[in-house]
Amino acid sequence: MATIKEIAAIAEVSISTVSRVLNFDETLNVSDLTREKILKIADELEYVSSKTKKTKNKKSKDIGIIYWYNYEEELGDPYYLSIRLAAEKKCNENNFNLVKLNEDSDTYDIKTVSGIIAIGRFSPSTIEKLASANENIVFVDFSPNENRFDSVLADIGKSTIEILNYLYELGHRKIGFIGGKKLDKIYKEKAYVDERDIKYKEFMEQKGIYNPQFIYQGKERFTFKAGYDLTKEALKSKNGITALFVGNDTMAIGAYKAISEKGLSIPKDISIVGFNDQPSAKYMIPSLTTIRIPSEYLGSAAVDLLIENINGNREYNKKVIIPFEFKIRESCKKI
Repeated sequence: MATIKEIAAIAEVSISTVSRVLNFDETLNVSDLTREKILKIADELEYVSSKTKKTKNKKSKDIGIIYWYNYEEELGDPYYLSIRLAAEKKCNENNFNLVKLNEDSDTYDIKTVSGIIAIGRFSPSTIEKLASANENIVFVDFSPNENRFDSVLADIGKSTIEILNYLYELGHRKIGFIGGKKLDKIYKEKAYVDERDIKYKEFMEQKGIYNPQFIYQGKERFTFKAGYDLTKEALKSKNGITALFVGNDTMAIGAYKAISEKGLSIPKDISIVGFNDQPSAKYMIPSLTTIRIPSEYLGSAAVDLLIENINGNREYNKKVIIPFEFKIRESCKKI
């Protein structure tokens, strides 16, 4: 297993930087690229903390973990990377042996683990496969059946309404929405409808300002390129949009580039709000107003739920909602 020193050498950073990244130190001023590089190297080398190593001789349980995103997709959307690494860290701290599962895992492997952490959104067939072989499952960022499974979610609906209220109170009425369509291989050609989409439409209709031409969604997930391409499309339409609500901060970076190339200025010509509060958000120019979802808490809370269920044989299921924080910075103005 790798040491912090070995990871630092490969990543070409200091040992202290690696240590602070692996311990989710939010005060560390390091680029997203460097942070993600360190996390990926640690994951590939199966880094285990010294605290965990000291307990390895104790009897431990096997915990299965299944991810929605692959490595490349996680690096493009660090929200899910943070959830996964926080869950794995909490499992290690509790002396659990991690067993990586996927949609093609053998039923025997699913059955023999003490419980399963499922991060992301999964097809009905995968959910049934997991549930038929193991009764201790916690879904993270997804609640396929609230009465049947434990789940941990961010309060996306409420945070979306807060964003839109903020823009509305600043005087904006032509508020565009930039979102990923989430056409996924697991759902084939069926698009997952994000709660942000639903709440955006509800809010705009309630205020009497809904216009379907203000919505821009593509076939990609929430990527830099999707944010760039969709914002370019929105700016070409010349429909007078004064503010953009962007599905996540990764897409917002792409949106910033498209707006700059058009010769426009944020927030002078157009206001913009992101989602997730990536570490880079406060260093963007101007700094990005966004919603902070403490993704590391989602991963940690999922392990807490799983431990509770394994040890207590709970007869009912829980749905845990992780609160958000609205980070108002410099990317919006009153009109």
